[in-house]
Amino acid sequence: MTDNISADPLVIAGRTFNSRLFLGTARYPNYQVMLDAVAASGSEMVTASVRRISLGGEDESLVDVLGGRVHFLPNTAGCYTAKDAVLTAELAREALGTEWIKLEVIGDREWLYPDVEELVRATQTLVAKGFVVLPYCNEDPVTCRKLVDSGAAAVMPLGAPIGSGLGICNPHMIEMICARSPVPVVLDAGIGTASEATLAMELGCAAVLLNTAVSKANSPVRMAAAMRAGVEAGRLAHLAGRIPRRNYAEPSSPQFGLVGT
Repeated sequence: MTDNISADPLVIAGRTFNSRLFLGTARYPNYQVMLDAVAASGSEMVTASVRRISLGGEDESLVDVLGGRVHFLPNTAGCYTAKDAVLTAELAREALGTEWIKLEVIGDREWLYPDVEELVRATQTLVAKGFVVLPYCNEDPVTCRKLVDSGAAAVMPLGAPIGSGLGICNPHMIEMICARSPVPVVLDAGIGTASEATLAMELGCAAVLLNTAVSKANSPVRMAAAMRAGVEAGRLAHLAGRIPRRNYAEPSSPQFGLVGT
């Protein structure tokens, strides 16, 4: 393994990505800012709610605007049952011709936390129907294991509630999920700034998916570039391996040959 990011691709369900930063497309000031931010991020996969996509073809949709520049990942945001999520995914596949789906099944309207029981049920159903399922889930190793056992191509635990910008509230559990997961772990939700994206990668995440931290920044394009650099730095640091933490000083210079000794 070299220190060249391009020599360290991410593979999900047989598809290769050179960028480990995935970007949402909501809440930008306008389409042009969104496009510029996507370009600055270097992202090769973007996501959007199926509800925000013009499936009827009567209006210019996000798919039209993105123009095939990136892999498009529809998501089931706004679904509160497995039944609704499966139906939404099927509509997306029919309209967009993709079997990839970011699966969201929300159980709490205030915190937007996932409903684990419905999420696992929807994952099982969609996998059986031939979908490549990337489920958004809570930061729980047991939930992640159940999703993997159900056939998820990756797991996407939250760092903090969606759009909160709180960063990674439970880094120990994220690190544990990464250490145990046989599929890629994509940190999803809660990131507020580039240092937090770096931390996610240092903890062992395979990628980071974010939206609000970029779209609502004072300068979305600059923040997108910062996130790109943060993810790349964190990945390199993870591969390099940090030094162990110590409770005492350890000099970096040899202790022999000092003046006065």
